[in-house]
Amino acid sequence: MGVCLCKDKVELDYTNNDDGPDIYTLIRTPNEGGNGCSMNNNNNQRISERVDELVKETLDVISTIVDDEPETPNSMLLLHEITDRPKGWLCLVRSLIRVIPIDHAMGPSVITLLLDDSPLPSRESVEQVAQMITETNTTIPHERNLCVILGCLAEKLAGPIAILNDTTLSYLLNNISSNETPKDVKLFSLIALEKFAQTAENKSTIKKKLLSYAEHPLLHLETHSNDIDDYTLRQIGFCAKWSLDNYFLVEDRKYSYQTVDAEKINVMLNTKDVSEYLKISADGLEARCDSYSFESVRSTISVKTGAWYYECLIITSGVMQIGWAQKESHFLSSDGYGIGDDSYSVSFDGCRKLIWHNAKSTPINLPRWKPGSICGCYIDLDAKQVIFSLDGCEGFVFDEVFIDKSNELGFFPAASYMSFQQCRFNFGSEPFVYPPSRPFNIFNDKAVLTPQDKIVLPRHLYLEELRKLSVSDDSCSLCFDALATIQLLPCNHTGFCSSCTKLLSNCPICRADIVNIIETTINQEPQSNGQAS
Repeated sequence: MGVCLCKDKVELDYTNNDDGPDIYTLIRTPNEGGNGCSMNNNNNQRISERVDELVKETLDVISTIVDDEPETPNSMLLLHEITDRPKGWLCLVRSLIRVIPIDHAMGPSVITLLLDDSPLPSRESVEQVAQMITETNTTIPHERNLCVILGCLAEKLAGPIAILNDTTLSYLLNNISSNETPKDVKLFSLIALEKFAQTAENKSTIKKKLLSYAEHPLLHLETHSNDIDDYTLRQIGFCAKWSLDNYFLVEDRKYSYQTVDAEKINVMLNTKDVSEYLKISADGLEARCDSYSFESVRSTISVKTGAWYYECLIITSGVMQIGWAQKESHFLSSDGYGIGDDSYSVSFDGCRKLIWHNAKSTPINLPRWKPGSICGCYIDLDAKQVIFSLDGCEGFVFDEVFIDKSNELGFFPAASYMSFQQCRFNFGSEPFVYPPSRPFNIFNDKAVLTPQDKIVLPRHLYLEELRKLSVSDDSCSLCFDALATIQLLPCNHTGFCSSCTKLLSNCPICRADIVNIIETTINQEPQSNGQAS
């Protein structure tokens, strides 16, 4: 279960909201005197200290949230009220810069969560964040956190505010090009540049600046994408390669899919069965999420019988849910639902040390994973057992995912990722690090992919290919794949295939309840298909 505690967002409004109580009134305890209106130095200090406390409380509690419909922590509720004031929003930003430690597994994710939960800031407040770049006496954690915040604002406010001014751009470019920049700062500076590039104008500006360097900074950074000794450098390399393929193209540089050797790879992450913002490497085995949403993916193969095993190299130590999912398992990334959050999937979360199934968590007595850990995933479809392991240490046998399920549906290797998380799959194209002692089949030995299936196109090329596809008039209006042969009753709306209809309880067009369906075939009369389930 990805942490999703967002409130409904307000409309973008760049006028200061000065109605209601001031910040000091909101944070003042019952034992404090005064009328709550004085904003002297003592009160300013008290406000900063209180916001720091609330941020720390949120950081402590966020990793303990394990309910499928969690209540928003009190610390977040109060922070939301405080950030509704222009000065309060800036207080939060400064606190996030000061308080979030660099070694906390969920630190950057919590920054993203709190900023996304807060009301949209005024133009003046956002401009003041950009001015923080010039402040002196900053530490490595401060700079890392500032870069995370800049990236969040670039994603949240793409277009309306020109936060990418000369100062911001020079700061981020200097961070990624200088050998003196700390690795964590370099990583999140690179991610921030990518998020700024969501608008065409920013993308063009950044690209021109990068090309003006004697040595293109990203061409050097992408060489770290396979680093096995330093996992922060590996993340930098992954992000640099992704940016070069998708945003900041360089003349005469081949796309990564054109240079990768996938000859021995027969199972990959399925680029056609993935949520929108997940990044997948050119060899189809490594995935990363840098968006706020809880992104998910399944593999290209499912299994229905026998025992199977695969491994994941953990590159980041935050929240990921790695395991098994049937085709009926749905990706609801914006709501924080992923693998293990429905009855058709099960997963292991080594950050919170939990097994997830049907959006319910079960503690598991395994160590907390860290960069370099190996997560093992074993399934025996005949004995109806799932076993997760970490660095060769096995957890208990889990079987609840098989209750009232038919193996005919098949299980796919699958995973979900919270913000800024990354791991690499091994389906058997390389030797396993901790193979289980019990018998198992190797995915890579049993599957086949055509050369065309092994191509992982950059997103803009993939979308270009989709635009070239012609969709026939009788295609399903939901999947655009199968024929639209179903008529819904009693509303009589049509345009859906039988597979998509099985997933519906209401008409997508008028939202009426589906009481019955009629299946039609070419040159035949409609046939009633009975009560909808």
